[in-house]
Amino acid sequence: MLKVENLNQYYKESHTLWDLSLEIEAGRCTCIMGRNGVGKTTFAKTVMGLLEVESGKILYDKEDISKLSSEKRAGLGIGYVPQGREIFPQLSVKENLQIGLLGNRNGLKKVPEKIYELFPVLKEMLNRKGGDLSGGQQQQLAIGRALCLEPKLLILDEPSEGIQPNIVQQIGNVIDYLTKEEKITVIIVEQKLPFARKHGDNFYVLDRGSVVANGEMSELSDEVVNRYLSV
Repeated sequence: MLKVENLNQYYKESHTLWDLSLEIEAGRCTCIMGRNGVGKTTFAKTVMGLLEVESGKILYDKEDISKLSSEKRAGLGIGYVPQGREIFPQLSVKENLQIGLLGNRNGLKKVPEKIYELFPVLKEMLNRKGGDLSGGQQQQLAIGRALCLEPKLLILDEPSEGIQPNIVQQIGNVIDYLTKEEKITVIIVEQKLPFARKHGDNFYVLDRGSVVANGEMSELSDEVVNRYLSV
């Protein structure tokens, strides 16, 4: 599905990703883990095309997309929910979702009913401004907007951050549904170990912009947790 080869990225004079290589398997939930500042969000933004690749390759369905714009990547079926959600606060829930339709790779013009089934609160609040929603509701809206693309690959950056536990559980259930029932490939950038263990199929741990551990989620050892993930 997605293969990253020797990816290097810089932020001003700081080298943020160092020869990063990893492979995302189709139809699974892969967790990108690590402490703050190790390059997780930089990785997600680079895959989405929001940051330029300095060197290395990003292969999506065996096609080199390293030089494509974020809009073209969305058109290939890559959806992205950034850290902080970035919904449009002055637009209604309905208008936010309709913006997601603009990048739909199948030319869909109507918000799929499935999104309201996954997040019933969005249907209840269609005419409410996005900025009036709670943090958890905004996260549901951001994921719903990304799903309007009908993505094959969905990248979620810190989907559980700052959200009440009941909505975190609902988002986790949606992730499970997307991978197991819809066969959508999901990448989660996540710091919360319990959430990652519960919903992730496999993992990559980053430190200083490089992969230092990876494997099936059941193989995530206490040694790796204590060395690279404990605060």
